[in-house]
Amino acid sequence: MIKKWFRWFYASPPRVIASGFAAIIFAGMVLLHLPYASASGEPTPWLEAFFVSASATCVTGLARIDTGLYFSAFGHGVILLLVQLGGLGFMTAGTLFALFAGRKVSLKDKLILQASLNHGSLEGIVRLVRRVLVYALCIEGIGAILFTLRFLADMSPGRALYYGVFHSVSFFNNAGFDLFGEFRSLKPYVGDVYVNLLSIVLIVLGGVGFIVLSDLAEYRTRRRLSLHSRIVLWVSAFLIVIGTVTILIFEYTNENTLGPLGFGDKLLAALLQSVTTRSAGVTTVDVPSFRDATQFAMILLMFVGASPGSTGGGIKTTTFAVLASAVWAMIRGREDVVLFRARMEQAKVNKAITVTVLSLVIVIGSVMILSITENQSFLIILFEVMSAYATVGLSAGMTGDLTPFGQILLTILMFVGRLGPLTFTYALGSRSGRTLYRNAEGRIIIG
Repeated sequence: MIKKWFRWFYASPPRVIASGFAAIIFAGMVLLHLPYASASGEPTPWLEAFFVSASATCVTGLARIDTGLYFSAFGHGVILLLVQLGGLGFMTAGTLFALFAGRKVSLKDKLILQASLNHGSLEGIVRLVRRVLVYALCIEGIGAILFTLRFLADMSPGRALYYGVFHSVSFFNNAGFDLFGEFRSLKPYVGDVYVNLLSIVLIVLGGVGFIVLSDLAEYRTRRRLSLHSRIVLWVSAFLIVIGTVTILIFEYTNENTLGPLGFGDKLLAALLQSVTTRSAGVTTVDVPSFRDATQFAMILLMFVGASPGSTGGGIKTTTFAVLASAVWAMIRGREDVVLFRARMEQAKVNKAITVTVLSLVIVIGSVMILSITENQSFLIILFEVMSAYATVGLSAGMTGDLTPFGQILLTILMFVGRLGPLTFTYALGSRSGRTLYRNAEGRIIIG
């Protein structure tokens, strides 16, 4: 029985990835349940520990209990470890340990790494893993130092370092957990340019993906960026600008959000909210107080999410770019989908459509179910579901009032969102091999 299960588990990279993340979540649940993990010394209820562990491992940031006040230093350490493992990917961490131990990475491990990092080929995959660790530690280390220097003005040196390390790792991995208590996130720093810009830089660097970071690091010698990196950077910049302008316009006169702020602070708050909506879950204003139009715009930004191979979720920026280009090509009556003068292969277009449709089905189905079980408005349920599925971590006020069923469903959504709908689907079943024939062409009317 055990041998049969092991064969099923190791049969495909998606199953290994899904099982690995599930194992981390359950291990985190056990650790967070321990009395040492809470500040009061009382064991955390199993369901609450499960929800927090899944949220941290899936780098989401949704929380029903106050991370800063409820958990002890041990609990914070567990959450930070889960965030780091979830952000880097457990296969990346496992491979790094294997390399340090002098063990050779097998072809099977490379295939799993390729699926985990969403890399295009096996070439250079081990080298990329090494770079992932270097980039992550360097960026998190610099962020921790800069945060610590700022927090020294507000707290003791030891606490400033503690807060600096935690928030640097949390923000770079797009997790959104914070230690400020009372679910305030960065609201005390709404007008602080230093904290806001540092947070934005960490979130963006974590959201563009390690492949893009590697390309940027080699730009001085290669003097060019790959097509993937150019698409990610342009689409990310476009969405950040569009999101900032939209939030600024819709919330400019809202007395509960941007209204009381000066223009500079309004622009800064709108910029941070645009960046963080894509996957990070950090905020300097009260999200439940946003107008309906703003919340719906944020839902659309969450749906797109971050980029492939990153610490963020969503359908990804490249998927959005391919879909938009396919629509544009169809409108212009052209057969080829072109991005930056490069033709996209049909398989990539089909994959983009599949990811988007599967994501919509998952989100719509979850909203319909929660509309029955939860006593909330449709928009709030849609916001919460999208936040969980896109591993964003923003809440419109529903997370704290979830029923046990709602908690479990949102946990599943975070898990599926972190894996990606295709990886999750492949993990459940087996892909059929390549067919040796083609069916006769049929004709139907579309539109």
